[in-house]
Amino acid sequence: MPLSRRDFTARTVIAGAGVALTGTVGALATAPGALAADDSTRRDEHGRPCEPGYGPLRPDPAGLLALPAGFTYRVITHSGVTKLDSGESTPSGHDGTAAFEGHRGVTLLVNNHELKGPRTRWAHPVPLTEGLVYDPAAAGGCTVVEVRRGGEVAEWVGIAGTSTNCAGGSTPWGTWLTCEENEDLAGKNGMTKDHGYVFEVDPHDRRANREPKPVKAFGRYAHEAVVIDPRQGHAYLTEDASGPNGLLYRWTPPRGFRHGRGKLRDLAADAGVLAAAKCFDSAGRFVDDLSRATKIGTVYGVDWVEVADRDARTVPVRKQFAAGAVTRARKLEGMWWADGGAYFVSSYAREESPGAAHDGQVWFYDPKRRTVRLTVLIGVNADPSAEGGYDGPDNITVSPYGGLVIAEDGSGLQHLFGATESGRTYPLARNELNIGTAEEPEYSEFAGVCFSPDGRTLYANLQDPGIMLAITGPWRRAH
Repeated sequence: MPLSRRDFTARTVIAGAGVALTGTVGALATAPGALAADDSTRRDEHGRPCEPGYGPLRPDPAGLLALPAGFTYRVITHSGVTKLDSGESTPSGHDGTAAFEGHRGVTLLVNNHELKGPRTRWAHPVPLTEGLVYDPAAAGGCTVVEVRRGGEVAEWVGIAGTSTNCAGGSTPWGTWLTCEENEDLAGKNGMTKDHGYVFEVDPHDRRANREPKPVKAFGRYAHEAVVIDPRQGHAYLTEDASGPNGLLYRWTPPRGFRHGRGKLRDLAADAGVLAAAKCFDSAGRFVDDLSRATKIGTVYGVDWVEVADRDARTVPVRKQFAAGAVTRARKLEGMWWADGGAYFVSSYAREESPGAAHDGQVWFYDPKRRTVRLTVLIGVNADPSAEGGYDGPDNITVSPYGGLVIAEDGSGLQHLFGATESGRTYPLARNELNIGTAEEPEYSEFAGVCFSPDGRTLYANLQDPGIMLAITGPWRRAH
């Protein structure tokens, strides 16, 4: 049922009560209602606020990754350098990743490879492993990386023949949902099957991945990320698209459906209800785009509007809604489920958005209150080539040490950076691998940021040329 104005006003008071604007980015409370204020900032013996994080980044003699003192990194996979179990090269285009606990101290990572279009475009596409191929014309897919306790690494194909595997999300039952950020129908761009779907990849059981089947119930559009509500079973999904801007979706499972390994692939294409978010403010006024929010702590109520044709045979899903029907946002990107809800990113807003320009938002959707709250807001970065600012948040994870860790996909310098619970940002890593020239340097985006199950290792990817990194060091609460 629609959320009433009275219900929304009451929930807004609760949800927004603990939010205060502090620091360079704004307030971030990883638990709804937690107080984000200067009192939570660590102070020295003189009572002065300490700088958040782990100190300044130190240049890497190897020219790959700048880290704070005491931190080190290790290359886990490198496209064109490391090999799969089958002997082929590690594919390129590293993107979304999740880590899972395996047997006897093993960490299993499922790594997306964001490769669009025909296989001939790429030097290192995902190999067409027998039984694991959806569309033999497509270059993308996922690999599973096994990191053993002694440091040995093995890698194999989890799914092949998919396109533009960007982000995705882990499930409560220990699998990975890989998302195609693509809307190509069969016959377009050389494809032999329709694309724009979500697929499930099981890192624990290679046999479960045979004969890949899309989860059509989640819709066909430019998927970015997905999370699953472990209590209600809803799936929340982001769309990275423009002309018009993309949408935030919710899939409600059919009555009696129970999640579990392999259950999604057995769903009918029209199973459950796919709906898009429609937001409104405390006065009941419709919010057409999330770029309208200009203050940390802004809370909007959320209703859900059902999608008419989720497989988008003639009209893309985001274009099926009339003006005033749904709320849009530019570059809806990474998601992470924590604190009883879904954190999700809008990377930036410019002339394609009707509200204020920004270089990044992180929102928190609270399913109990049916509200979204703006937790991080990054102003326009005037000089992305200079150290000290950030732009274009993309993949995110909630840190076991508090706050968020965010992968930057913007202009100029590219970082992993943290946002503390008191709303302050700090650098965690900087990409030093120049893939441009000395006169015009260029640095690839970070992606796939996630912690190992034991919280000791932070994994992250450099998308180009395709490098997975394991970062270790003196982790603690970054305040």
